Amino acid sequence: MTLKRPALDPSTVAARSTSGYPEVFRQRVLPREKRALGDALGLTKIGTNLTTLFPGRESALRHCHTHEDELVFVLEGEVVLRTDEGEQLLTAGMCAGFPAGTRDGHQLVNRSERPARYLEISNRDPADTAEYPDDDLAYSKTADGKARFTRKDGSSY
Repeated sequence: MTLKRPALDPSTVAARSTSGYPEVFRQRVLPREKRALGDALGLTKIGTNLTTLFPGRESALRHCHTHEDELVFVLEGEVVLRTDEGEQLLTAGMCAGFPAGTRDGHQLVNRSERPARYLEISNRDPADTAEYPDDDLAYSKTADGKARFTRKDGSSY
């Protein structure tokens, strides 16, 4: 059966296996697959990715957002949630939320032997920036809304 908007079969959305991180950091997150469900459904205020995180990979570098709330909901498998408080195991059916402006860096790591799948949901705020407490990396957006990664002192990679 073919679905029509507002319904969608996530498997019909092309998987993106890229990263905007500078080359020095990419090997920590790739390969991974993100299906931009929010984009496919025409959503402009919230972003929603269906992400597959493969064994031994990190969802992102540990980070926190200044203007975007973020929620992850584990659908399959297991991931380790790393925050300033330490590590917790999240399995299918569990979720975690990260309020905007909270400087508690977070990331997911797949230490299991099988892929994990989860939803990433966040608001889309053009003023958002991100901090990376463990790495010399900063994120901001250019005037045209594109991602910009620099060192913490603002210099280019």
